[in-house]
Amino acid sequence: MKLSLSRTLAAAATAAVLATGLMACSPGAGSESGRDKVVLSLSTLNNPFFVEVRDGAQAAAARNNIRLEVVDAQNDPANQANQLANAQTGGAKVVIINPVDSDAAAAPVTGLIKSSIPVIGVDRVVKDTTLKSMVASDNVAGGRQAAKALADALGGKGKVLLLQGVAGTSASRDRGQGFAEGIKAYPGIKVVAQQSANFDRSAALDVTTNLLQANPGVTGVFAENDEMALGAIQALGAKAGNEVKVVGFDGTADGVAAVKAGTFAATIAQQPAKLGELAVEQAAKVLKGDSVAATVPVDVVTVTSANAKEFVK
Repeated sequence: MKLSLSRTLAAAATAAVLATGLMACSPGAGSESGRDKVVLSLSTLNNPFFVEVRDGAQAAAARNNIRLEVVDAQNDPANQANQLANAQTGGAKVVIINPVDSDAAAAPVTGLIKSSIPVIGVDRVVKDTTLKSMVASDNVAGGRQAAKALADALGGKGKVLLLQGVAGTSASRDRGQGFAEGIKAYPGIKVVAQQSANFDRSAALDVTTNLLQANPGVTGVFAENDEMALGAIQALGAKAGNEVKVVGFDGTADGVAAVKAGTFAATIAQQPAKLGELAVEQAAKVLKGDSVAATVPVDVVTVTSANAKEFVK
């Protein structure tokens, strides 16, 4: 009985060893080691736009046999700096960054570049650095398009609120610049107040509520992203799309739905999944030693009720 039990235990142990060896040699085991690591540092994943950027990047990584590590800075520049430092010491061959703050990201990105780790920007620039490539929408042009869309909806006259994004981001600066340039063509329209709502829906609800109380007679709102525009229509209630015209930016699923519903006059549609995809495609070229373009522009489109159905995701 004891001998039989010993043989049974020995056989089981041998089988376990063999099974472990087979697992180690199976195609799935150790597959990470054969692929180059690319880190994608996103400003936040608490925003549908950047979720789409991530999804596009992951799809491109799978096609190019790249091990993509996505990190979420949660809109905190210090978090992002720590994540970039970890990428520098953690074996990343390329880093793709969507900075929380274009200024604050300069120091950690410079550290990566000095360590011979190529850095690619996506959607937002990093100030005072020379990136390997920059993949972005033309936000200045998009801001001008937003000004025209709002002016058209207002018939060329009215009082307007401007909801700004995260201070220090190139996206907010560029969209604001384009809007300011574009709205000059309409002397009957006056921007009566502007304030940051940090690209956040709930913050925009509070900011818009306060600005409406302080500025009676507002007839238009431009928000530098769809999340803030959605917060604005919450604050406006039944006035949204009727007494007050709202224009957003990004062309997210919720933004396009608001255009179809008539609560947005328009949104300026980016292609977030395309941004993520092209950033990883640039990284793949860098890994192969191929040359890459210094800038990779991605078109933006004005979405109105006339063409909204083409943008439904």
